[in-house]
Amino acid sequence: MKRPGLQSRWLCVPGALWIGVFLLAPLLCVVAVSFFSTGSYGEIQRPLTAEHYARFVGFGALGWDALYPFIIARSIFLAAASTGLCLLLALPMAFFIASLPTRWKSAALTLVTIPLWTNLLIRTYAWQILLSGTPFYPGAVAVFVGLVCDYLPFLVLPLYASVEKIDWTLAEAAQDLGAARWNTFQHAIWPQMRPGAVAGIVLVFVPATGQFVIPDLLGGAKTVLLGNVIQQQFGPSQNWPFGSALATIAMLLVLMGLWLYARAAKNDREATLL
Repeated sequence: MKRPGLQSRWLCVPGALWIGVFLLAPLLCVVAVSFFSTGSYGEIQRPLTAEHYARFVGFGALGWDALYPFIIARSIFLAAASTGLCLLLALPMAFFIASLPTRWKSAALTLVTIPLWTNLLIRTYAWQILLSGTPFYPGAVAVFVGLVCDYLPFLVLPLYASVEKIDWTLAEAAQDLGAARWNTFQHAIWPQMRPGAVAGIVLVFVPATGQFVIPDLLGGAKTVLLGNVIQQQFGPSQNWPFGSALATIAMLLVLMGLWLYARAAKNDREATLL
């Protein structure tokens, strides 16, 4: 008779092989290519070098240049700003949907997700048409508007899920003890919403940092972000090692965001147990 533990391990083998072949192996190839040199015609060749990472930091053949550090700073700033505005807009929307009668909640959630039914490229082209007659296009403001509108549903839905589970007796007890509205929200309501907020922040910030379609269509040459630089290196520039180095750095940013999310979730669980 087979042991249940051994049987479950065998059932995990197909999934593990799929992840290893189609996810981990390509990622390792990207990391490996980032340490090769680039030939005169864009070919990948030896010797192995770390110059692509030094170039990203700003150190090149002609000395230090702030171009790529400025691009990563701009990418993080726009991603953080759009995430912050999405959070401010998602909070009242989540409370409004949660306050609706049960028969209207499904309709409201459907309205929130309707933009996601359309391809991201089509939505971005629509914003390009709407903003084409304004002084903000092309530019950082247009990119900011596109990021907020495209990623807002990813913060509304997790926040709504948390608002639905709020124990309002804690808020009532805080008010009975004389707590002001802000103190009630800060100490009785927000801790219960924090898991949904953190999940939504990760869902918005991580893809917004590496976005290249929205900056390319709405920002033009005025607003180049990390995703645009990676696309440029693998496309017209034909500099795959440098593009691989940029992609590796982008993956590290994603992993850092996921690590912060896991750490925040762990702290929430420990606070709940206490």
